[in-house]
Amino acid sequence: MKGFDTSVIMAVTSLLVPIIGAFMAITPYLMRRGEVFAVTVPTSEQGDPFVRGLKRRYALIVGAATAVLTLAGFACAAAGNEGGVMGVLIVGSLALTAGGYALMLVFRSKMVAYKDARGWVADVQESVAVVGEQPVPHAISLKWNLLYLPVMAVTFAVGAIGYAHMPDMIPMHMGLDGTVNEWTEKTPLILWMPMLIQGFLALCFTFSHWSIARSKKWAEPGAPATSALAYGLFARAQSIYLVASGLVLAVVMIAMPLSFANAISMGQAAVFVMVAVFVLCVGGMAVSLVYGQAGSRVFKRMQTSDRLFVDDDRYWKFGVFYCNPDDASLFLPERFGVGWTPNWARPAVWVIVVGGAVATAAFVFALSIVT
Repeated sequence: MKGFDTSVIMAVTSLLVPIIGAFMAITPYLMRRGEVFAVTVPTSEQGDPFVRGLKRRYALIVGAATAVLTLAGFACAAAGNEGGVMGVLIVGSLALTAGGYALMLVFRSKMVAYKDARGWVADVQESVAVVGEQPVPHAISLKWNLLYLPVMAVTFAVGAIGYAHMPDMIPMHMGLDGTVNEWTEKTPLILWMPMLIQGFLALCFTFSHWSIARSKKWAEPGAPATSALAYGLFARAQSIYLVASGLVLAVVMIAMPLSFANAISMGQAAVFVMVAVFVLCVGGMAVSLVYGQAGSRVFKRMQTSDRLFVDDDRYWKFGVFYCNPDDASLFLPERFGVGWTPNWARPAVWVIVVGGAVATAAFVFALSIVT
């Protein structure tokens, strides 16, 4: 069983790199119609040969790098080289994300030059508000996050029941080969460890859910009603996925007290976690493919325009950092990527960032106490 667990863990770990790479490669095709490599363009220009060529080149370059890294990861997994698998995962993930962003900046500069050459300028900055009898869909209620509480209670109960069966020294960490290399002494505090992790996960996922609910609603001036509906469906789908993902990870953490009590092996617990992460990654990509960023793929036949209704490129530093002191929004849809980003010009955002750092430090400190 130990060999099987190790094989599954290495196989799943090797599959994470191609998922990350594939998502990076298709990102330009998921963006809103009026944005190309973080540059605002008329919605009718998505079919422009230059634009299509840039997207294709980006996908090919990132895809080729992903293929090479994936083969390296599979080769290490087949050889049973756990260090190589982890190395490919860490180096590959950083290379694909950082390299993909750097390549985006290169193509962004090309788009800026092309935009200037084509004379795409917003003569009048237009904004829209959607008013109608039918309510626009929105993120699901934050109350759904209360479901973390019963999961945490069950986790504590499982640990409490199995406490008598736990050994004096409890394994805390193992390598990909299944060898335990870190232990901790059995004390009642160990019962709180899984709950601390679940609580921190709940805090992070609930905050992300809250940021979706508080985000600036997107509506395209050229198709306000349709785009607002598409964004609402996107926000709702993402919030459902977020709540479901957090709860799945919280439930999987019940494997931790089970492994403490030797009801299952540590390797089996690790398999449950890795498989859950893999499934959630695939699920996240599926949601992105169906809806696109801000709902860009919901209604693919929305009316296009050769006019540029709004141009806020000057507020997007390096293409992804939004800094607009005149915008009261704390969060808004990302310019390159799927999800939301903060308005870094708002003081409240920096308070949130500092609060998050403090919460993370407190979590790490609390975890060190119980272990």
